[in-house]
Amino acid sequence: MFLPARLLDPAHAAAAVLVERGETLAVAESSAGGLISAALLSFPGASRFYRGGLVVYTLDGARTQLAGATTPAPQPLRGACEPFVRYLAAAAAELLRADRAVAETGATGPAGNPYGDPPGHAWVAVAPGQAEHVLTGSADRDANMVEFAARALELLRRALGA
Repeated sequence: MFLPARLLDPAHAAAAVLVERGETLAVAESSAGGLISAALLSFPGASRFYRGGLVVYTLDGARTQLAGATTPAPQPLRGACEPFVRYLAAAAAELLRADRAVAETGATGPAGNPYGDPPGHAWVAVAPGQAEHVLTGSADRDANMVEFAARALELLRRALGA
């Protein structure tokens, strides 16, 4: 498999718990670019828990992709912050009719984002549940993508008690 163990290990641990409990999961990711979903989908039998995923890369994309959700969007709408990642998780769970969701939003690099956040800045969240801030201190785009996905999957694993 082309994905590193840093992604696969927490993804498979979380997947096993979801299958055991009969729970479903949605994914909404931004700067991780699909790595969270790819790691979860590498689990054999992923169709038993994985409801779907969204790569919500821009605020315009968020408005379009999440338009049907009744979950209120934070105002003003701003990416790469705690209220937005919590909204991504809750809206994804609602739209995809999942018991839980994992979400990520950030700035991978090599530069920061329009809000003044540095490269290596992200937020990850699990709905229902908690959110965490990620700061890598790196402008390495590829490394940050993997780190953001890994931190989201690790948060999901912990939230499930896996």
